[in-house]
Amino acid sequence: MVEREENLHYWGDISEEEYYRLQGIKGSKSVYTSPRGLSLFARSWLPLSGPPRGIIFGIHGYGNDISWTFQSTSIFLAQKGFACFALDMEGHGRSQGLRGYVPHVDLVVQDCLSFFNLIKQDPNFGALPCFLYGESMGGALCLLVHFADPNGFQGAVLVAPMCKISDKVRPRWPIPQALTFISNFLPTLAIVPTEDLLHKSIKVEEKKIVGNKNPVRYRGKPRLGTVVELLRVTQLLSEKLRDVSIPFLVVHGSADVVTDPEVSRTLYEEASSQDKTLKIYEGMWHSLLFGEPDENIEIVRTDILSWLNDRCNTKI
Repeated sequence: MVEREENLHYWGDISEEEYYRLQGIKGSKSVYTSPRGLSLFARSWLPLSGPPRGIIFGIHGYGNDISWTFQSTSIFLAQKGFACFALDMEGHGRSQGLRGYVPHVDLVVQDCLSFFNLIKQDPNFGALPCFLYGESMGGALCLLVHFADPNGFQGAVLVAPMCKISDKVRPRWPIPQALTFISNFLPTLAIVPTEDLLHKSIKVEEKKIVGNKNPVRYRGKPRLGTVVELLRVTQLLSEKLRDVSIPFLVVHGSADVVTDPEVSRTLYEEASSQDKTLKIYEGMWHSLLFGEPDENIEIVRTDILSWLNDRCNTKI
């Protein structure tokens, strides 16, 4: 089963090695053992055109992983001269842990930070600028990584960040209170009543089919402990937006019903960062960098690359 999963790719039947070669990048995969002993699946995407001019540390969203459509942006950025690294968080993708179960977000943050710091120690990367990149829940985790290491990164790109769970998908009262109580006894129980967010995230019908083919995407109902933890973390973040001091770019679709673009607007307005940019794209959905028509994806990619270029010493 694992071998079959590793031979499936969102781009089709071309082997991973051949696809990376055709894209003009070098890709690799490994297993990282975190300080708490978890085996976490990791990937890198490196430019072949010359030495990298910056490092991107990526964090995927809930139920997602780094080996399917998430890596399309990493491949793009590697083509533009950035060394990109990411790992599957606990309970996701090919990493250790019960599928879809994230009992302690703070520990996931420490997993990510220890992995990122290990990469920074590589002498090949010298004093390159380091940027965080996160999609959805990964955007929230980027801010938590920033809080844990306020001076460790030169910027963050936040794609439809889950700084607060949208009221349009958040369980109604008294469900959250009941979930919190039950999770004390059955935290891994997968019974939280919510729709599959893939169809609310991806606009293009053909791309919904591709997204649904991901062999390691978590398809079960959210687990009690995970939902309670996400509610806790997003509530914490919504109260700490003023403490965000890292330079950042937020990109969000105005028609996103998974994460609330108004919360991204509030982040932009309240953050203490002196260097902050907000881009709201009219009519776009949650999956900005895969689920939209290609011309929309190109718009968002161009804005991200321009923002990164302006904060690096060299440009492509």
